[in-house]
Amino acid sequence: MIVVAGEALIDLVPQSGTGDPLAPLLPARGGGPYNTAVALGRLGADVAFCSRVSTDAFGTALVSHLEKEGVAVDLVQRGAEPTTLAVASVAEGGSATYTFYTQGSADRLFTAPAQFPSGVRALSVGTCSLVLEPGASAYEHLIRRESARGVFVALDPNIRAGLIPDADAYRARFESWLPYVSLLKLSEEDAQWLGGGIEGWLAAGPSAVVVTRGGAGLTAFTATGDGPHAVPGVDVEVVDTIGAGDTVNAALLHALDSRDGLSRDGLAGLGPADWSDVLRFAARAAAVTCSRAGAEPPYGVEL
Repeated sequence: MIVVAGEALIDLVPQSGTGDPLAPLLPARGGGPYNTAVALGRLGADVAFCSRVSTDAFGTALVSHLEKEGVAVDLVQRGAEPTTLAVASVAEGGSATYTFYTQGSADRLFTAPAQFPSGVRALSVGTCSLVLEPGASAYEHLIRRESARGVFVALDPNIRAGLIPDADAYRARFESWLPYVSLLKLSEEDAQWLGGGIEGWLAAGPSAVVVTRGGAGLTAFTATGDGPHAVPGVDVEVVDTIGAGDTVNAALLHALDSRDGLSRDGLAGLGPADWSDVLRFAARAAAVTCSRAGAEPPYGVEL
């Protein structure tokens, strides 16, 4: 089983491409970890979601959708606190930026479960959940604890700079996670914001770093030094890019799982042909998401 841990929230997406700040907003299920869990469920993975979700109407809709998509919810905590809201702004070309409303929301009050069920092979974490306290410390505890147990840890920082009050402190904290991380996935923009560089990150712990480059594709760098391995993006008419990076994250985990790659040794054993297949699968999955409005990742049969 793959456990995805992190926030579930509601995206409020403008329904007009005119840039009108008062355009009608459509609520949509979202959050980087939540989207990753849904994408894994649609791809047919054995996946569970680990978070704290509100008992309000938005939270109920979030949990119901997880169950519909085949995502186990036994590790989901519930609370009366409100659901986090993210107001999206979609630029020409489909890229999205967000304004977050997080004060007192349910996902910030997450506490780490005493243990995961047997059979958990991988833990995926990232985005707002690793920024907003007190929940961030609980998720950080999971990273360290599960890595010590030999669980494969995948990290997608998915930087939301507007939520980070002290950039230098966050960068230092990010560096402290790397010894416990097996796979680091991030965008070119994330990499530039974090600084430090791929060689330094690989030396700190991860067996592989995958960088997404938008329409230009994906590149994987490995601790073994073979590579880099790169594939182009898939040409598609972009509606928006909401959820594309989360889809890549899920597709990487699913494709690696099918090759026994959810371990440090498994990653080290992948050759150029394996990486090409894994990255191409992720690129195809992301292209499908970009061709649809909102975070709507593909089902396995679509790929």
